[in-house]
Amino acid sequence: MTFYQELQLNQSGSKELIRQSKTTKEKLYHLMVYLIKIAITVGFCFFFVTLYSILFGNDNSIVGVVVLLCIMVFRQAHFEIHAGQSTVLLALFFINMTVCSHLANKLSPVAGMIVNIVALAVLIFLGCHNPSMFNQSTLVLSYLLLYGYDVTGKSYLMRLTGMAVGAVLTCIVFYRNHKHRNYDKHVKHLLQEFDLFSTRTKWQLCQIICVPVVICIAELCDMPRAMWAGIAAMSVILPLMEDMQYRVRKRIIGNVAGVLCFTVLYFFLPSPIYAFIGVIGGIGVGFSTQYGWQAVFNTFGALAIATELYGLKGAVSLRLIQNVFGVVFALLFCIIFHWFVSKINVKETL
Repeated sequence: MTFYQELQLNQSGSKELIRQSKTTKEKLYHLMVYLIKIAITVGFCFFFVTLYSILFGNDNSIVGVVVLLCIMVFRQAHFEIHAGQSTVLLALFFINMTVCSHLANKLSPVAGMIVNIVALAVLIFLGCHNPSMFNQSTLVLSYLLLYGYDVTGKSYLMRLTGMAVGAVLTCIVFYRNHKHRNYDKHVKHLLQEFDLFSTRTKWQLCQIICVPVVICIAELCDMPRAMWAGIAAMSVILPLMEDMQYRVRKRIIGNVAGVLCFTVLYFFLPSPIYAFIGVIGGIGVGFSTQYGWQAVFNTFGALAIATELYGLKGAVSLRLIQNVFGVVFALLFCIIFHWFVSKINVKETL
């Protein structure tokens, strides 16, 4: 394996290579490559988001995050249908995320919830066909980030431009990397495979309905950063209930641990470098392969931003409340939803 090929490995692949090293020298080499990869990734991410902020305004720095996330994920991930149709779908998803997230913000919480349900239905039914690829962690997360950091006026016009540029870049990278893949499926096959009683469809419906409902309830309760609850719910909704219960536990524990670690750093570090706590979190995520640790370090970035708006006490309280509410509600919702569908299935078989 060449140096460049090793740089292309994900965290699990790099760590497995380090574990399998037979000599200390070999282990140190693979560890060095891994650290270089993390440094390059963090540096590139910082440069890319900063460039987007300069070009499209500080209010649209989140657009840089969304575009970067899509490029990095979809250079490898696929929708398992014809490459040309997949590319068109990807462009459609960018339009969906840009327009629907803004429209939902303009409406009342209940009306916005309906718009969010329709928008997520398009993203999930057409883009999240294979749960094991975790495309929802890119598409739904991107939608919720744009929803949570909505802008108006001239900033929104700049957002439209930034997302258009991002769509072109992502589609070019996607098509270049996947044009040689051969899939017999087309978009119509994804729609034809809808089956209320299949594990996949039930998982998709839980994502589509539960996440907007969680956000709506949080907004009706006047909770700031309602998207946090939606992101928490999205991250724990999985096809198998056992996996979901595991994630709920890890999400809660990880957020509590993340809040404690952030608070310690906040008090011990000088105030001029508070903004870099989020960077520390990004590096930590880069080293993490387990969901629990990712939950810990993801907390850093969210709190680094929220602390500037709500103060430490307010940001910490919001983070804990929103995340616990989001994951617990999602678990209860999915249990009830699966029970309800099973009752319908029993009646149809009688």
